[in-house]
Amino acid sequence: MKQVVEYAGKVMLVGAGPGDPDLLTLKAVKAIAQADVLLVDDLVNPAVLMHAQANARVIHVGKRGGCQSTSQEFIERLMVVEAQAGHCVVRLKGGDPYLFGRGGEERAHLRRQGVMVEVVPGITSGMAAAASIGVAATHRDYSQGVIFVTGHGKSESAQPNWTALVATGLTLVVYMGVARCQQLQQSLLAAGMAGTMPVAVIQSATLATQAQLLTSLDQLPQALHDSGLGSPSIIVIGEVVRCADAFAGIGLENLRRAMG
Repeated sequence: MKQVVEYAGKVMLVGAGPGDPDLLTLKAVKAIAQADVLLVDDLVNPAVLMHAQANARVIHVGKRGGCQSTSQEFIERLMVVEAQAGHCVVRLKGGDPYLFGRGGEERAHLRRQGVMVEVVPGITSGMAAAASIGVAATHRDYSQGVIFVTGHGKSESAQPNWTALVATGLTLVVYMGVARCQQLQQSLLAAGMAGTMPVAVIQSATLATQAQLLTSLDQLPQALHDSGLGSPSIIVIGEVVRCADAFAGIGLENLRRAMG
């Protein structure tokens, strides 16, 4: 039986939350403060680095769909090397490391290499985005649950079973769906979702630069194009969007029209 060597260093997979630095958890603050090395994703607000030690090494390892990114293999190799050198490594990720953050893959790789791993959850951008526009994803009058799903699968063939998801009647919160919003719309309509279903798109949720769009499924691609919104954005689909109470530049009459 192969013996796994444990190293003096460790890696902490830390969720930095949806963007607003005030939404960082206390445990995340403590983790950042003890790090010797920080590997920081592109969507992490630089303001959270104020909690790092002055002599901590900060390495930006941008990871964003559709953009040039540091390879996952390189990031994992770097974490192992730094931990083997006895360092406390913080892998700082936007949102939560276990929700479309590849935290599970990274933990498994690190453990196979004998590296101690700790996971610090963060507030996921899907819930924060919905809340930021007054939408409770599980409002009892509209939905008995919420489904988190990615619009950017591991491969073209690895697509969700949209028919099954639509049949649940639950709120859909779509991550990384802007670039594929037309395919998303077509898939949902083909799966039986009504074209009048309310949809909200929230860009840069919780930040001062936050912008949002309220529309319906049948209008989504054109409305998104006209709005100028892009990544990073969260798409919320479901009757709960009717609870939205504040949309910049959208008057009450337009709100009613958009909601059908």
